[in-house]
Amino acid sequence: MSSSKRRRMLTAALIGALPLSLLAAPAANAAESHARPIRLIGEQIVPNALQFQGTTVGGLSSIDFDPRTGGYAFMCDDRSAINPARFYTAKFSLDAHHLGPVTFTGTKPLLRPDGTPYPPLAQNDPTAPQNEQTIDPEELRVDPWTGDYLWSQEGERTATTLIDPSIREASRTGKYVRDLPIPADEKMTPDAGPRQNLVLEGLTYAGLGSVVASEVESPLLQDGPLPTPEAGGLSRITLQSRFGPVFAQYAYPQEPVFAQSVPPTALGSNGVSSMLAVNSVDPTRYLMMERAFVPGVGNKVRIYEIDTKGATNVLNVKSLADAKHVKPVKKKLLLDVADFKLSTVDNIEGMTWGPTLPNGERSLVLVSDNNFSASQVTQVIALAVPSEQL
Repeated sequence: MSSSKRRRMLTAALIGALPLSLLAAPAANAAESHARPIRLIGEQIVPNALQFQGTTVGGLSSIDFDPRTGGYAFMCDDRSAINPARFYTAKFSLDAHHLGPVTFTGTKPLLRPDGTPYPPLAQNDPTAPQNEQTIDPEELRVDPWTGDYLWSQEGERTATTLIDPSIREASRTGKYVRDLPIPADEKMTPDAGPRQNLVLEGLTYAGLGSVVASEVESPLLQDGPLPTPEAGGLSRITLQSRFGPVFAQYAYPQEPVFAQSVPPTALGSNGVSSMLAVNSVDPTRYLMMERAFVPGVGNKVRIYEIDTKGATNVLNVKSLADAKHVKPVKKKLLLDVADFKLSTVDNIEGMTWGPTLPNGERSLVLVSDNNFSASQVTQVIALAVPSEQL
């Protein structure tokens, strides 16, 4: 039996066995009502327009802890407009009471199957294969099995261009490895699929690395309107085997936009910017980061814990807007970043679990995307989350 076949059989066994073990999990302890609060460990600001190995550091849209090095991997969402689309590695000290400065240790361009960097949008060739056209990178995760990088990108939707979003694997040097399949409802068509720039932002591993979970930032065109101050929206979470096959989708209820815009004619927004498994084993529980911006008011970033158990599998539901009797995932607020004493709440887009802390706490590390703007900042924020909060 080949090694790849053994891995596939192991993955199938893991996916099949996990729900049974979860059904036997003990009930939540009553002590949760007396849970210790989540607390701020520290904040670091990366210098604006920092130059590193011939690139401009900015646009950091995701962060992931790398257990192989003890460092972190950051995705940069530069669409090859400033420098070739790329990722960074970095290190910083983190313990129960201190977050140290961020030191970048490396950067590599993401490469196409032909070994060249992805082109900027202005130089895109629409006749090229989809996986060689321009990209809009968002989230990156370290593969717990191989150490490779799994990353998502949002594609493109304009009057003249339709590029599908994707989930791709790259080696640690940025070399293209493969594309994972995405469900048909997430592909760009003239009248359906994702909205422009509101696509695959959330990405995480679950089920001991056997499951890949992803989330579109906002409702698909066929799934209803975007969130407004008066009402939220329904987006989709997708679960698939690490080898590709998609086996479930769930409706995720997004919050309404938190305030009215100033002036009222400006448009505010709310969407999911990151997704993270609560732990490495359970494929049903995740953290969802909802990042909102309201003109004239500012940013609001909230993190929710969700549970897919009991939710309707909507993989074969063509439209959430038209569907009846769809039960979304359960969610509860874990934290609002505004509750911590930070220098500011900027455009926070990424999160990862960091080192385990003493006394049953886990470190949760966040990063903001400064959009390469002099008026914004790149924040790295560390929080301590008591185990009883999850």
